[in-house]
Amino acid sequence: MIANLALSALAFNGPAARAPVRSGSVQMMAKSKALPFLDAPPGIDGLIGSVGFDPLKCSTYVDTKWLVEAEIKHGRVCMLATAGWVATDIGVRFPGDAYQGISSLAAHDAMVTKGDMLILFLVASTIEIFGGLPKVIQLFNLDAAAAPGDYMFDPLGLGKGPGLERMKLAEIKNGRLA
Repeated sequence: MIANLALSALAFNGPAARAPVRSGSVQMMAKSKALPFLDAPPGIDGLIGSVGFDPLKCSTYVDTKWLVEAEIKHGRVCMLATAGWVATDIGVRFPGDAYQGISSLAAHDAMVTKGDMLILFLVASTIEIFGGLPKVIQLFNLDAAAAPGDYMFDPLGLGKGPGLERMKLAEIKNGRLA
C-alpha cells in the first residue's frame, strides 16, 4: 500500500528539469513594406515599383515576368478607361444622336443597347491575340526577351534616355492609381 501511495505521488510530479538548450540564432523573414504584418515575398525584390505587396504569394507560383507584364497591361487599360470616363464627363461624345446627353454612368448601357460594345470587344480581342499572345510566348521561351511591357514600338523615342526608370515607375504608379 505504501508503494502505491509513493507511485501515485510521483504521477503528479513533472519530469526532472533539464538545462535549457540554446540555439545559435533565430532568423526571421523580412517584413513587407506594404503589409508589415506579413513576410516580404522573396521573388519581387528589385522590381520597379515593388513595395512588397503580394499577400497571396503569387510570385512564388508564377513567373514574375508574367506578373509584371499583366500589371503593366492592366494598368494601361485602366488609365485609358479613366481618361474615357473623364472625357465623357467633360462633353466628348461619339458622333450620333444616340450618344448625346449621356452621362459616364449611362454610357456603358447605351453602348451595349446599340451593339457597339460587341465591336469594341472584337477589336480588343484581336489586338490581344495578335499583340499580346506573341509577347507572352516570348516572355516564357526566350532568355533575351524584351522587358515586360516593352512591345518594341517606340516611334517617338521615349523609351531611351536618362529618365527611363522614372517613367517606368510613374507608369506603374499611375496604373495602380487608375
